[in-house]
Amino acid sequence: MHETRGGGGGTMSVDHQDYTIIKEGEAEILMRKNEVFYNPSQVDNRDMSIAVLRTFISKRKQEHEAYLLKRTKAATKASEKDSSEPAGEAADESLMNDEEANGECEVSEEVHQDEPCSISKESVKTPEGKGRGELKPARVLEALAASGLRSLRYAREVEGIGQVVAVDNDKVSVEACKRNIKFNGSVACSKVEPHLADARVFMLTHPKEFDVVDLDPYGAPSVFLDSAVQSVVDGGMLMCTATDMAVLCGSSGEVCYSKYGSYPSRGKYCHEMALRILLACIESHANRYKRYIVPVLSVKMGFYVRVFVRIYTSASAMKNTPLKLSYVYQCIGCDSFHLQPIGRTMSKNNSVRYLPGFGPAVHQECSDCGKKFNMGGPIWSAPIHDQEWVTSILADVKSMQDRYPAYARISAALTNVSEELPDVPLFVSLHSLCATLKCTSPSAVIFRSAVINAGYRISGTHVNPLGLKSDAPMDVIWDIMRCWVKNHPVKAQPPDQPGSVILAKEPVLQANFARAVASLSKAQAKKVTRFLPNPERHWGPKLRAGRKITSKHISLLGPQALNGTVDHEDEEPTAKRQKAQEPSTNS
Repeated sequence: MHETRGGGGGTMSVDHQDYTIIKEGEAEILMRKNEVFYNPSQVDNRDMSIAVLRTFISKRKQEHEAYLLKRTKAATKASEKDSSEPAGEAADESLMNDEEANGECEVSEEVHQDEPCSISKESVKTPEGKGRGELKPARVLEALAASGLRSLRYAREVEGIGQVVAVDNDKVSVEACKRNIKFNGSVACSKVEPHLADARVFMLTHPKEFDVVDLDPYGAPSVFLDSAVQSVVDGGMLMCTATDMAVLCGSSGEVCYSKYGSYPSRGKYCHEMALRILLACIESHANRYKRYIVPVLSVKMGFYVRVFVRIYTSASAMKNTPLKLSYVYQCIGCDSFHLQPIGRTMSKNNSVRYLPGFGPAVHQECSDCGKKFNMGGPIWSAPIHDQEWVTSILADVKSMQDRYPAYARISAALTNVSEELPDVPLFVSLHSLCATLKCTSPSAVIFRSAVINAGYRISGTHVNPLGLKSDAPMDVIWDIMRCWVKNHPVKAQPPDQPGSVILAKEPVLQANFARAVASLSKAQAKKVTRFLPNPERHWGPKLRAGRKITSKHISLLGPQALNGTVDHEDEEPTAKRQKAQEPSTNS
């Protein structure tokens, strides 16, 4: 059976026996077995990226207009001061007072000041004549394109994109990408440009040329980060995915350190720590080129983490990096954890001195249960979201629900992110606290109320339905739990257990469990769905493209995904194992 698809000059005959047509959003691709990597569960990744990209283009336009207004005001002021000086030269001279001679943006040296001029000179057309001050359409680089589905969706669904460069070093993938570009018609053909190249080399040879760089590798992105941070223009966006969650969450700490330069802790907050390790790694690579990052959104979705950061160049602002990084001390006996900032500042008159952080943050033994600490990090301990961006992204997503195939999942994630405490790194798990004490668990509303009544803030987290972020110190958290156990007694435990040591101490704080007004978030009060189950079984990471599918992959892909392509090469070893397990007649 043959069918003709693609509008406006992108026609192609397709044999359904050879290809499967997959439609996602406004893009369609042709797939054939496991020839090119495609993961349907990454639809929420692609949808979230499109939502962030739309907001980025809108913010970029606003920043450009503010830049032009500033330049106009500077020109007017300069011309009034000295009418004999040409207005254009005066404007340029005035603007240079706000920028360094090498084009780097100067920012205040306050600890949390991250508001540089964000429009890059590369993004603004400044030839003589009509084009002066005109903002170029955004250029996007997808560094690991595979089938090209993501690039096609960017080109067809996001207004304001000028060109999407799709790079892959696999010849089969590039051929598939070219086939899919033609299949999607004239818009795709005019905007999407495929390249057969090593992504690292391509990015290194195109420094500061792309407004957006998208990294979505199969596994760790660490090998691409050094070249990626160099290819983004000032004020541009880097989108980065990491799917090696086992490594980032602590199953192989030494591997995580070798890849990301950070050691993970095995706490309930491990998925948020994975986000913060990735951010710290990107910042480390950016600092080598007098650049730094400003995260706008960082999410854990399903089996991966995804971060969206803007990259700026400023040697002075880069000095604030140690203030944004911390080591984590995790008690091996209870859920107590403490953060140790790497750096601090000291202000005197109008100067700021950068000094190492004070330490140690903890004693040799945990003050709550008496056990030792494991040390992890460094991690990014500054905010991982920009709440203004999150609000804009969520509003945009809700305004065009029908254009997001994974609307339910991304809107739920964004709703959760919008209600997180932005300045509280990591979180505690209520059920884990109760498991330590061997007690029944209070409801989340009761526990939240006790924290609020004690004078502290508390919120949920998008990472874990049972996670709670709070600025209350751990001794206050444990005092609340001690008061709870007094009203809900537990069975006696051996005295050397962490829970027994904690409960042996009298609470300093007398907890008030009366229902607090703010104990429910707005989303909870409105009964908005915040956590969704997987849409189907076997929803998760798929096999790398080109890998031979065997019957041992049924647990990962599901029996229906094999469709007669199973290689039974492993049946003989299975039969041998079964034979070995049979009881011997001589025994």
